[in-house]
Amino acid sequence: MSIWKRIGNLFSKAEPPAVEKSMLQLAPGDICEVSMVTYEVTGRTHNRGRNAVVLTLRDGVHISYLHIEEREQLQYGLYKPIDGRLDNPAEVPATIELDDQTYFLEEEYEGNVTVVGKTPFMNGGDQHVWQYQSDDYRLLRVEWQNGRFMLYEGEKVIPGDVRVIRAS
Repeated sequence: MSIWKRIGNLFSKAEPPAVEKSMLQLAPGDICEVSMVTYEVTGRTHNRGRNAVVLTLRDGVHISYLHIEEREQLQYGLYKPIDGRLDNPAEVPATIELDDQTYFLEEEYEGNVTVVGKTPFMNGGDQHVWQYQSDDYRLLRVEWQNGRFMLYEGEKVIPGDVRVIRAS
C-alpha cells in the first residue's frame, strides 16, 4: 500500500454502522424475545394507517400473536387465539363476557392491511378490529376480514420485556 493511500485512509470517513431493525420492522424468519420466551416470526400483518403490526410468533408448536403499535411510545400486547363465534360484524357488542370475565370495548377501527407469511388471514385487504379490556387489564381482540372472524385473548407487555434477537 502506498503512503498516499495510507494518508487518504486516515482522512476518509468510516462506513456508518448498520441500523438494527425495530420490532415494527420484523418479518418472517426473524427471531425475537417476548417476556423471556424466544419466538420465530412466521407472519406479519401491517396496518399502515395506524402504524401497527401483528406478528405471528411460533415457539415450538405454540402460536402467539404480538400486536405492536407506535403511538407516543411503542405499545405491545401478546395474544393467544381462542375459540368463539360471532355472526355479523355489524352486531359486535360493546361488552363481551367470556369465562366469567367482562371485557369492555376500548377501540374500534378499520384499515387496509398487508400480509406476509403465515397469518390467520392469508390475503391483505380491509380489516375491521375491535379491542377490548377488562377491569383487571386482560385484553380481548376481535378481527374481521373477508367474512371471517378471529378472536384472541391476551395481556399487555412492557417494552422492556420485548427485544429483537436476530433480524435479517
